[in-house]
Amino acid sequence: MTLSELEAQLDAGTIDTVLVCMVDMQGRLMGKRFHARNFLDHARHETHCCNYLLATDLEMDTPSGFRATSWESGYGDYTMKPDLDTLRVAPWLEGTAMVLCDLEDHAGHAPVAHSPRQMLKAQIARLTEMGLAPMMATELEFFLFEGTGKENRATGFANLQPHVVYNQDYSIQLSSQDEVVMRPLRNMLQVAGIEVECTKGEAEAGQEELNLRYQDALRCADFHTIAKHAAKDIANAQGMTACFLPKWHPERVGSASHVHCSLFQDGANAFYDADRPMAKSALMDQFVAGMLKYAGDYMVFLAPYVNSYKRFRKGTFAPTKAVWSVDNRTAGYRMCGAGTKGVRIECRIGGSDMNPYLAQAALLAAGIAGIEEKLALPDPISGDIYANANAADVPTTLRDATEALRNSDMLRAAFGNDVVDHYTRAAEVEQEAFDAAVTDWEIARGFERC
Repeated sequence: MTLSELEAQLDAGTIDTVLVCMVDMQGRLMGKRFHARNFLDHARHETHCCNYLLATDLEMDTPSGFRATSWESGYGDYTMKPDLDTLRVAPWLEGTAMVLCDLEDHAGHAPVAHSPRQMLKAQIARLTEMGLAPMMATELEFFLFEGTGKENRATGFANLQPHVVYNQDYSIQLSSQDEVVMRPLRNMLQVAGIEVECTKGEAEAGQEELNLRYQDALRCADFHTIAKHAAKDIANAQGMTACFLPKWHPERVGSASHVHCSLFQDGANAFYDADRPMAKSALMDQFVAGMLKYAGDYMVFLAPYVNSYKRFRKGTFAPTKAVWSVDNRTAGYRMCGAGTKGVRIECRIGGSDMNPYLAQAALLAAGIAGIEEKLALPDPISGDIYANANAADVPTTLRDATEALRNSDMLRAAFGNDVVDHYTRAAEVEQEAFDAAVTDWEIARGFERC
């Protein structure tokens, strides 16, 4: 949507509100609702937000330990600079348009280095200098539950009921029951200029998957974030909850967010080389080798919470090994499209809770390191990789992943020390919150028997 198109819709009375949004560390949309007239006259240039929005946890608490902002520094402002290329209608909300913003320092107007959108843009810029453009797509899984979030919260999240009670993987008949949410989600995203490839039932009761069309990396992250927001809004309007918690039940399969990636050069897939085995280029070998070598370093960006690691279990399609394969879903990294111009790498490790900007930025940083170091790609692994004792494990706890992030020279070089320290602290905050909690499991186990 252009500014003139927004003005025309304002005059016609079809749009009166503009959501002016930034993306927080958790991958959520934060910001303000503007009357469309005020946005056109003023806020389209800039507005402001408190800088604590990049220093909170999931519950919007303000933990200590962040150098970028604190009570001591007074929690000042960031400048929100609308990226007018992202201006679009939000058809799941009546009379509403939306725009995404980049964050700038309020005083000097420099980009905020640890803002998720800026972190991804910085890695894209590195590739641009190399004559390369990253193309990415995500597969986003989530559960649809009976009852709104408010209704389920009132019961203490007890007796949660998936909307479909059977495994509906690829089932047309069963997933039809979820069309009350999925059909408007597909159609409204299309109206918003976000091309939906398909939706499908996934491999657990009440689970769905949304696939968006391959895009340049920044649009991929933008579209993923907007789609997740839309899914929650549409489900709530239908008296349901769209849940992106990676592991909601110990006996149920969790939700992933796979990331497909290739690099383009002069409009063509630079991962493709017809003269090499499986048509994968030497560039692809180096890029994937970097992903593998540094998989532990960036695990926090694929799995940012304590719950994220509950998903990694054998036989659940949630991979536990940092190896690559040819079309093998037990590997952390799967080569798709072997022998074709669509050859690409799929990272299968990330969960539905990941922030796509951070995950994609980290994957690109690791791939760039592989190119710069001219790493050799090991042979692919086949068979049941869960059972392969020689395959490298990814970190299996947030505590281990946090230490890997803290000590990553590669990510410190790619993102800067301050950025790595910022997200290391965010991971520590999550672990500290869990360590201080008393869980239902502990009470049930020991209330009478200790």
